[in-house]
Amino acid sequence: MTCLPLNYVQCPRCTHVWNRSFTYEDIPYKESPNQMFNKGAIWLGHLAKTRDLILSDLPIAPTVIDIGCGEGHFVRGIANAREGRGRFVGFDPSPIQNIGQDIELHSRYFEPIQDIVNLAPDLLVMRHVLEHLTDCAAFVEQLAWGASQLDKRVLFFAEMPCIDRVFDSKRLSDFFYEHPSQFTTRSFKTLMERSGTILELAHGYDGEVVYALVELGLPESYQATLNSSLAFYDEAFSSQAFIRKQLEELIEQGQSVAIWGGTGKSAAFINFFQAVVQNFPIVIDSDFQKVGTYVPGTGQIIQFRDVLKANPVDVIIIPPQWRAKDIVAEMRRENIMANKILIEHGGKLIDFLKA
Repeated sequence: MTCLPLNYVQCPRCTHVWNRSFTYEDIPYKESPNQMFNKGAIWLGHLAKTRDLILSDLPIAPTVIDIGCGEGHFVRGIANAREGRGRFVGFDPSPIQNIGQDIELHSRYFEPIQDIVNLAPDLLVMRHVLEHLTDCAAFVEQLAWGASQLDKRVLFFAEMPCIDRVFDSKRLSDFFYEHPSQFTTRSFKTLMERSGTILELAHGYDGEVVYALVELGLPESYQATLNSSLAFYDEAFSSQAFIRKQLEELIEQGQSVAIWGGTGKSAAFINFFQAVVQNFPIVIDSDFQKVGTYVPGTGQIIQFRDVLKANPVDVIIIPPQWRAKDIVAEMRRENIMANKILIEHGGKLIDFLKA
């Protein structure tokens, strides 16, 4: 077999440890999973304790999803405790047999946003799974986003090995390729805080594992940003249509127009609003390095600003609004005149000199 690299590094801020040379393709989970197996008496006692913790906060007939369920013993235990009342679902990419008739098995990877919305769970379980992922933070945040789409409380129970004792005892065998992420108590707490409100965080199995029960949720600032982003997205389409109409009206009125700048924001403006070369052939710039080059996408040749001294236009459009004051000062200094100077603002073109 190929020897795979162990190249672990540690974050000095949160103390998380990960193998930066890990490649997910090296681990064929669908073909030969490394499933956890432990039927020791102490371990079974730990399972019973964490199961009771979860059950104490669940409705009588819950919907429970076990992500990376393996052969399903944990979710099956919850189903047995509820005497089959509820819906119990397991997700695992590897082929599993004899998971039990009470468990609804999906032999694939869990898709947080889609599956949470479709299944509307009361509880998500991830036991000894997060340490196998390459981007744990992104995954738990997706759980929170998915839960935010439901009008109900969603709990999340996560458990994984804790490497606090690894550093104390100087043992090395904990570092193996199938665990690209290794969690200290501190880094685990940091991760859980990204998914919502921690209801309980504790250790089990003589301190060798760390677990948490979390109420999934997003900070109010996240939701506010989402709402603002969606509003901007919707407004962008109406703004695009309105400004295109304004440009068409300038052409219909027979106005001569020059666009100041042909790269960066100006090129974006020209392409966003379809200021094509047939209708807007005059693109100028005061940067000699750009003169003689072409606007990407639409193809206008970029001319030096002084062309407007001999051939003045009715309207000058300045797409880079943040530079408008400097450009207007440069126009006055160079005696470049126009009836209107337009900038993009509030979803339309407005006269900069009257704003």
